[in-house]
Amino acid sequence: MNAFVIWDVNPVLVALGSLEVRWYGALLAGGFFLSYLTLGKIFKKEEISQEFLDKFAFNLVIWTIVGLRLGHVLFYEPAYYFANPLEILMVWQGGLASHGAVIAIISYILYFTHKNKIPVLWLFDRVAAVIPIAAGLVRVGNLMNSEIYGTPTTVPWAFVFVRDDLLPRHPSQIYEALVYLSLFVFFLWYYKKLAGKIPAGRFTGIILAVIFTARFFIEFVKDIQVDFEASMFLNMGQWLSIPFVIIGISLWIYSYQKKEIPSFQEIIKPAKKQK
Repeated sequence: MNAFVIWDVNPVLVALGSLEVRWYGALLAGGFFLSYLTLGKIFKKEEISQEFLDKFAFNLVIWTIVGLRLGHVLFYEPAYYFANPLEILMVWQGGLASHGAVIAIISYILYFTHKNKIPVLWLFDRVAAVIPIAAGLVRVGNLMNSEIYGTPTTVPWAFVFVRDDLLPRHPSQIYEALVYLSLFVFFLWYYKKLAGKIPAGRFTGIILAVIFTARFFIEFVKDIQVDFEASMFLNMGQWLSIPFVIIGISLWIYSYQKKEIPSFQEIIKPAKKQK
């Protein structure tokens, strides 16, 4: 008889009367905070001001949260939410999509770099180095919520999510979390190896190619998110992953063509002269 992992964790971390702090929210906030601290260390090493970091990071978090929600609304259940628009604001009821967050992050960085006259890939690469820690903790949050799990299986490491059903399933949340957290450790090592001189597009290409390739294959053992995916050969998550994999590989190849790697001070000099 297989000794499956019996998973019956309370998704509520702390309850104070009617006020509840859930594991998912705490881990999401923790992921943002750790990303902020890590990006702060990168910026400090490259002699970039705290003011610049705070100006960029606060709005990036807001855009990411909005993207997480709208990604689910538009990609997975548009008909339902268009019929019930007020529920779009009810984030606590669940329904976030990582692809929406990626699109939001890309959109904000494009806006921010254009406004501040900063090379797009320079900022993308540094943000890419810290995103995996937040992404990994979000998947741990999904595990604590007993959600976004895998298909039924008999592998010895299968989880039985008692709060949903009694079927042993692939712990797909753990598969993704391990990929993301391993990538975060790799980026810390690689940044140190490069002494902060990241070839334009290198980290961005790696994160897009690795995360969305992993996401594509993990989706094969992940339970469907919404009913319409049941009739699809590739589900919505896989179709949305393909363009990001192509972009990632292209940027990774491009990063080997770029020879000059300017510092932040060299980047902002032209902008200062124009003022």
